[in-house]
Amino acid sequence: MNILHLDSNHPLLIEQLAALGHTNHEDYTSSKEAVEAKIHNYDGIIIRSRFRIDAAFLKKATKLKFIGRVGAGLENIDTAFAAANDILLIAAPEGNQNAVGEHALGMLLALFNKLHTADREVRDGKWQREANRGLELDGKTVGIIGYGHMGKAFAKKLRGFDVEVLCYDIKPHVGDENAQQVSLEILQEKAELISLHVPHTAQTFQMVDATFIHKFKQPFWLINTARGSCVVTEDLVEALESKTILGAGLDVLEYEKSSFETLFSNQTPPALKYLLSAHNVILSPHVAGWTVESHQKLAQTIVDKIVNYFH
Repeated sequence: MNILHLDSNHPLLIEQLAALGHTNHEDYTSSKEAVEAKIHNYDGIIIRSRFRIDAAFLKKATKLKFIGRVGAGLENIDTAFAAANDILLIAAPEGNQNAVGEHALGMLLALFNKLHTADREVRDGKWQREANRGLELDGKTVGIIGYGHMGKAFAKKLRGFDVEVLCYDIKPHVGDENAQQVSLEILQEKAELISLHVPHTAQTFQMVDATFIHKFKQPFWLINTARGSCVVTEDLVEALESKTILGAGLDVLEYEKSSFETLFSNQTPPALKYLLSAHNVILSPHVAGWTVESHQKLAQTIVDKIVNYFH
């Protein structure tokens, strides 16, 4: 097959596909219009998040057999059009699930122990022990929303702690030995901290808003390593100010561009300014699944699935 690579990835992806007899073409800089003009020549596309593959683009991809998304989600692809035209969609959530689970746990422990503020203060010559007294995770009730690959990976990381782990998912019977599946209402009644592991869908878009937040029976901590679009930032800020939410670890923000590559290119919204200065907020630049190991595992997952379907 002729395969077009639209984003750079681990070199094993091209090396192994070539060894299988496929022809690889790399184009990491052309405009979407330029790619559209030649897409009819290709049987497969490998992409991360460079641009949206919409119906107009796919209509010109007359030979296309598959799209490989080197990542967990497929939100930058018109999945309905692809399915209707027998284009196989390949994602790789298995490739970075462990990285996301570790990052979510790291954010949570850093928040509880005020590691981000304590580090800055010591570097500034401040030795404030009482102000940096932390919390222990043991004894808490953890709520996981979205119990697929990422949610399960996070729950697995929690096994070394004496915690109650609850999960909520729109799919039935996904709970396991690491998390008890419950209704959203029970989760909101019992959870003391929430970790989001949902994809970007119509149901999850701006899911965490003021109404959602105020249905919790007690103040809680929020971790989001999923998608920034799941949280209404202005409502999050209001909850942080009122201490309805006690703190937040955010690897993703709703202000991200569709490619996830840039953020600070326009005027900074007031809600984002608040997050940037808040002592009870930890931020990272959409890197929860972005480890040295996941870089390789994501690429290997795509190759393995291509082999499974086409060889």
